[in-house]
Amino acid sequence: MTGTTYTVVGGGAIGGILAHRLVRAGQQVRVVDTDRDHVAAIRENGLALTREGVDAEVVRVEATLPEDHDGPLQAVLLAVKAQATGAALDWIAPRLASDGYVVSMQNGFNEDTIAERVGPDRTVGAFVNIFADVVEPGVIRDGGAGALVVGETGGAPVSERVRALVGHLGTKHPALASDNVEGYLWAKAGFGSMLAATALADAPMADLIDRHPDVMAAVAGEVFSVSDALGVTLEAFDAFEPEAFRTAAGADRVGATERLTRWLRTQPKTRSGIWRDLAVRGRPVEVTTHYEVVLSHAARRGIATPVLRAVMDGLVELEGDPAGMSEDRLDALGALITASGGRVRPQVPPSTPTVGAEEAERVSSWLTSHRDEIEADLAACTGLESPSDDEELLTVCAQWLSGWLDERLGTSCEEEVLARQGAGDILIRRYAGSGESPLLLLGHYDTVWPAGTLAQRPYHRDGDRITGPGVFDMKAGLVQAVWALKALDALRLPRPGITLLINGDEETGSLASKDVVMAEARRSFATLVFEASADGGAVKTARKGVGLFRVTVTGQEGHAGLDPHRGASAVDELAHQILYLAGLRDVAAGTSVNVGVVSGGTRPNVTAGRAVADLDVRVSSGGEKERISAALEAVRPHDPRTTVEVSGGWNRPVFVRGPGVAALAGLARECADLLGEKLDEASVGGASDGNFAAAAGSPVLDGLGAVGDGAHATSEYASASALVRRAGLAALVITSLA
Repeated sequence: MTGTTYTVVGGGAIGGILAHRLVRAGQQVRVVDTDRDHVAAIRENGLALTREGVDAEVVRVEATLPEDHDGPLQAVLLAVKAQATGAALDWIAPRLASDGYVVSMQNGFNEDTIAERVGPDRTVGAFVNIFADVVEPGVIRDGGAGALVVGETGGAPVSERVRALVGHLGTKHPALASDNVEGYLWAKAGFGSMLAATALADAPMADLIDRHPDVMAAVAGEVFSVSDALGVTLEAFDAFEPEAFRTAAGADRVGATERLTRWLRTQPKTRSGIWRDLAVRGRPVEVTTHYEVVLSHAARRGIATPVLRAVMDGLVELEGDPAGMSEDRLDALGALITASGGRVRPQVPPSTPTVGAEEAERVSSWLTSHRDEIEADLAACTGLESPSDDEELLTVCAQWLSGWLDERLGTSCEEEVLARQGAGDILIRRYAGSGESPLLLLGHYDTVWPAGTLAQRPYHRDGDRITGPGVFDMKAGLVQAVWALKALDALRLPRPGITLLINGDEETGSLASKDVVMAEARRSFATLVFEASADGGAVKTARKGVGLFRVTVTGQEGHAGLDPHRGASAVDELAHQILYLAGLRDVAAGTSVNVGVVSGGTRPNVTAGRAVADLDVRVSSGGEKERISAALEAVRPHDPRTTVEVSGGWNRPVFVRGPGVAALAGLARECADLLGEKLDEASVGGASDGNFAAAAGSPVLDGLGAVGDGAHATSEYASASALVRRAGLAALVITSLA
């Protein structure tokens, strides 16, 4: 590979280290990075590498912004954050020479994404365990020697290009060529899951691993259960011995943990890059993107990953509040493991009923005989206005619900009322039943309708059509859930332990209750959501993830008539940005980007100094979420005299139809058959608390609530005859899960 110019795309911690090594080895190197200050510092002062107790080593290297380089690329070392892979490839792919190649010098599993864009023959895999940080523009801190392995993808033999690259990178540092890069990547995924867990607290990695060995073994063991199912041969590296942390391992796990922590204490870098992103840089972590691959494989194979999911959930929470780092979070993970006796709950529920036609007839007959009471309960519940933004009315409704639950299901239960400032209280009832873990039933009592709507559109029944504010979304669902439980108890049919959770802020995003929803979902073996059905009765087995973002443009005001060239219009700039955002839509992939609200300017004769657009983004997959996130992060002004800021974030994660969801849908379909009903399923664009439950690792069946139409519209209605049918369906599903 004589004469090769290496292009390092992403000159941060890892990319900076690699570029520095290649220059020291006498290679031609170009660094491409989007950070203007970093590029400017390298151009002016060189690329500096610092180590504890050693003077900085500075090398001269070409550095450029992406927009300033348009020549062909031969050997690309891709070192951007995993979530920025797609955006980086948008720049690389059209410039990559026919005999060029891209090496994924990244954390996580990115080789398949790269291969899809540039071809498998131009994709090289790598495993990087280098500890480093960017301490200021142009300066990288070397956090200690770590493993570096390069190899062709798919287990292909080591090639000449791999040998050449390893030779250049390994002149003064350890580097290895291998035909099993995949084994290293999966081993690091296990090790990385432990480091991710340490970022939940503010303490050195080694100390936390030492104090919480069971948690660390559990989270790594879940990762390795997935790699075992894929037939991966794990490779040891540095001081990490992956075989000791496999679920079925007979190796010396205690000794392996001690050797690992002893090695970590020799490293200058005592905390992970994940911790630094949260506590120092205040930016989203990339590790959640890394583990989407692991969780996706686990879901397809029915492998339980509750601890790994809980770690990822915790990191997402800390993105908004890094002050919440606490060792209590690791203690809670330990309690999760202890509660299951060291075991995890089954991931895939049964898909066939344990009851037959006789039980179905008994349930249907009993509920039919109580039709008037069921309708009376719905009338009473709908007659209590509960808009999401009226705490006083929400409190009245919550108090009524508490008394109603006592009356219908008895007081033999554990009750929690969790107060929430600025939102409705969360009601939790726990009813004893069979099994080690409970079944979670989810609902909400808040509605989108403002106070006073009831006077204009009171509860009313006209034939089979029941109308009233919130009757379809979702007060009928609450009534059906409770009467399903009451029927099972009255008929002495078995049921699992039940956790009934009803919140009061679902319509505004569940911001005050989502953590509770996810925590209860993690403790439960499955979740049934009593939101309204789709398409005249279909249950919902997939929901899109939702992102709510705001684009704010700041321009320069001026007199539009006297001096039209002095100002820089924020409105003009926003128009360019809206066209860019519209281009992110992908109907085939299920991705929508809607610019719903636009505002800007002050007067017609003033060049606009500020303009704002509010976006609603819906995605059907983690990959699309990653693509949109990277695209929003890459937003740059068309007019350099303006500034563009993107704020907001993802409100609800994607709810994917995995094996557990499919099993629940199959179970519900067969239960409906017993009742003489046909049950369909649907994937919908709207989100619910089912998204949070699914993200917590619980198999979810959503849309078990009312049959009708018109959610959030004045045409809202629920079917009266379906109240009994849907309560019966819920009862049969619940008893089959006993």
